[in-house]
Amino acid sequence: MTTDYLRTDGTADDFTLIFNATGDPSASWTAQQDEILSDAAFSAAKATIASWPGYAETPLHALPSRASELGIDALHFKDEGGRFGLGSFKALGGAYAVARLLQKQVETALGYPVPMAEIVSGAHPESVARVTVCCATDGNHGRSVAWGAQSFGCHCVIFIHATVSEGRKRAIEAYGAEVRRTAGNYDDSVREAQETADGESWFVVSDTSYPGYMDVPKDVMQGYELMAAEAFDQLPEPPTHIFLQTGVGGMAAAVAAQAKRRWGADRPCVVLADPDLSACWLESYRAGAPTVVEGDLDTMMAGLACGEVSSLAWEILRTHGDAVMALPDSAATREMRRLAAPLQGDPKIVAGESAVAGLAGLANALQDDAAATALGLGAGARVLVFGTEGATDPELYQQIVEGAAS
Repeated sequence: MTTDYLRTDGTADDFTLIFNATGDPSASWTAQQDEILSDAAFSAAKATIASWPGYAETPLHALPSRASELGIDALHFKDEGGRFGLGSFKALGGAYAVARLLQKQVETALGYPVPMAEIVSGAHPESVARVTVCCATDGNHGRSVAWGAQSFGCHCVIFIHATVSEGRKRAIEAYGAEVRRTAGNYDDSVREAQETADGESWFVVSDTSYPGYMDVPKDVMQGYELMAAEAFDQLPEPPTHIFLQTGVGGMAAAVAAQAKRRWGADRPCVVLADPDLSACWLESYRAGAPTVVEGDLDTMMAGLACGEVSSLAWEILRTHGDAVMALPDSAATREMRRLAAPLQGDPKIVAGESAVAGLAGLANALQDDAAATALGLGAGARVLVFGTEGATDPELYQQIVEGAAS
């Protein structure tokens, strides 16, 4: 289906909805996809991350009053705001990828296999200290990489682009990383990080993939799968729909992959949600191929301000994603405020700007009968969303929730 569903009246309810012509719940999980994310690799990631000090499952909140208001059977919100004290799900990906990279580098230096437990415990400080990792970030991924580097003993340099807030810059620096601000948008900072790493013999730990750089992002995404597995285990019954915010798409692909391998042809309907000013997944589904969105990508949802989809995420979501919505910043503002001041019977939740696009997509789709019908949303729908960050910039969060920002 290639029909565009549009709602454009200048309000938070605006959206564009496009269906993925190649999305198909009955499509098989291919060998190529299994090389990206697999049960075996997930088991290794789960065992490693669960061994870290402070690991605990994050809560899955039921929102019965909001579900009733929206006219669906159930709504669950996976709250990542407390993950390892870093404030977002990114703690699962970047730090795990740092550990995996260090394991490989230490094995190369020593010439024999090294158990992951020795990396986590700091058993090879001299070999680890010779390594410098770097990445580009909108905030949360860089904080995770910096935390991982500090935890395991290597050096770290983080590249941020022009619009990343000073609060997020300071939060990364608090974990001992050098932070360099670059010109341009997120995709420009990705390129600068790679070029600098090539010149300095550093190692990029990125949450996006591109030609010539595929291995490390697999580890990042494999870490993200733990969030999905926790949520699926916590649910009273499988969801009919999952709404997922998208930047480069690594998180969405990880959740979709876990859902597909768990439920097969009975997997839920997977709906992606882009900011309307950086809607690279919408344009890619529209074109049927990865498509770059140009410009400054200036959205309040800074963690989603990406103009290029991840190659690895595309390989998964080209068949295991069903639709995508583009949403205005005002929709995210609305949902942040609704979670902070919930309906009676629902818990109060602190969710940052990049945490609520999936929830906003659900709410907006249900404002349009044609869109809701096309997505199969109605009285029997059981929807899962992921609150991927808390107030990672507390000052900005307060401004938005208290009404000083729109």
